[in-house]
Amino acid sequence: MEEGTFKLPTHCAGTEEDYGVLQWDTREDCEVRQILDRIADKWSLLVIALLDRRSLRFTELRREIDGVSQRMLTVTLRQLERDGLVHRTVHPVVPPRVDYELTPLGRTLHATIQSLVGWTERHQAEIARARADYDARATPTTAPAPAPAPAAAAAEAPALRAG
Repeated sequence: MEEGTFKLPTHCAGTEEDYGVLQWDTREDCEVRQILDRIADKWSLLVIALLDRRSLRFTELRREIDGVSQRMLTVTLRQLERDGLVHRTVHPVVPPRVDYELTPLGRTLHATIQSLVGWTERHQAEIARARADYDARATPTTAPAPAPAPAAAAAEAPALRAG
């Protein structure tokens, strides 16, 4: 075992002692990173937010989430179900009816997402100002360099030919 790692698969290097330095491991096999990748993507956040209110059918979720494809929503729901955040109920009717709802674990995550959204709402004006300042600094405001004078270009041409 690599020095500085833990035996439990839920711990990755740097997640406890060096929390301020490295909050999660950047290796692909780190479970913390994998979970963060899953729950922090835009479709998962939207699904979790919508399911907090009540259980929804697939078609209701798709209608509520602007821009999500059927395939992407299917993949997202399967991943959230696999992670224990969403429960899927198939009703034996024709046409088939499938409902999705948050599990108790998923509800705890929703509370964390609400905190993140609240932070974003409180700081959105500051972030907008920072973006505008950055964009102003990053945008070149100087005129392009002038083309060489015709006399200078003519003087360089014989030198190039002579070489």
